[in-house]
Amino acid sequence: MTGELIADFATPGSNIYDLGCSTCNTFRAAAHFIAPGITVRFIGIDSSPEMLDKATAKLKAEKFPFDFELRQADLNEGMNFENASVVILTLTLQFVRPLNRERLVRSVYNGLNDNGCLILVEKVLGEDTLFNRLFIQHYYEMKRRNGYSEMEIVQKREALENVLIPYRLQENKQLLRDAGFTKFDTFFKWHNFSGMIALK
Repeated sequence: MTGELIADFATPGSNIYDLGCSTCNTFRAAAHFIAPGITVRFIGIDSSPEMLDKATAKLKAEKFPFDFELRQADLNEGMNFENASVVILTLTLQFVRPLNRERLVRSVYNGLNDNGCLILVEKVLGEDTLFNRLFIQHYYEMKRRNGYSEMEIVQKREALENVLIPYRLQENKQLLRDAGFTKFDTFFKWHNFSGMIALK
């Protein structure tokens, strides 16, 4: 879904940013949908040099068909964007300290071209504690079905405690409004995960 939406808004001569790009699977997904020959530049940002090394090797090995640049940076320290048609935040904003999130989303808005979009995918809190418990329960059940042990599930949960700080869906919507976005919608929702697209 993210790859399709990137292709919908990628314009010739513009930049496509992925914040928290990891090994650039999102870039690879988008490449399947963007018409060959369009001159776009992919810019990946991540705090982990190891992830960026893996991403570089992967993109080169697969002969990624678009120009790309990978940068190491901490999103908590702020970021400037230039000539952006698309900015992607996939399961990344939840790791940015809450104090810094509004500044980051506002800088995304300021760096987007007219009709550029922000794609925001996040883990979210349920609007009610009952739903929240059910969503988390079903998420862990899905992990078990996919071969995760109880120990792995517990270790992952403990590793993310006080590091991953999710908002409610409505709080993310308010974050977009406060940054200047007036057009946005939810394109995906599954238990405690949601995907939103916002248009400048």
